[in-house]
Amino acid sequence: MSRRITRPTVTAVTTAAPCPCGLPAPYGDCCGRLHRGESAAPTAELLMRSRFSAFAVRDESYLVRTWHPATRPQDTGIDPGLQWVRLEIHSVFEGGPFHTHGTVDFSAHFIDRGYPEVLHEHSRFVRHEGAWVYFDALPQP
Repeated sequence: MSRRITRPTVTAVTTAAPCPCGLPAPYGDCCGRLHRGESAAPTAELLMRSRFSAFAVRDESYLVRTWHPATRPQDTGIDPGLQWVRLEIHSVFEGGPFHTHGTVDFSAHFIDRGYPEVLHEHSRFVRHEGAWVYFDALPQP
């Protein structure tokens, strides 16, 4: 049985706040630059981190822009009852500046209506029109 956590479901992320992706930079200088369209993620891992942050700050337009059109759902799935709290990157395969595809294995920790949960996913990323985009999740073994 999960232990209920009593804290607000929405935490404001300011440009000076720590970036939700877990890298040691303020949100405005880290994933915020990508969300604002000032730059593009140079690697699949950085795209994964920026997408986690987009869920955390509820930036649906960024999620749509960084989702491959062939697999993009009608609804991005931003649930106002979820609070995304921590990202763990377990492994990365390819997905670098000179690759055309890559995978990122990660765990995304979140609170769902007061209960801690973890989403574990092995995601595939590809280049689309020169930019990294999320393609899909590989089946779990």
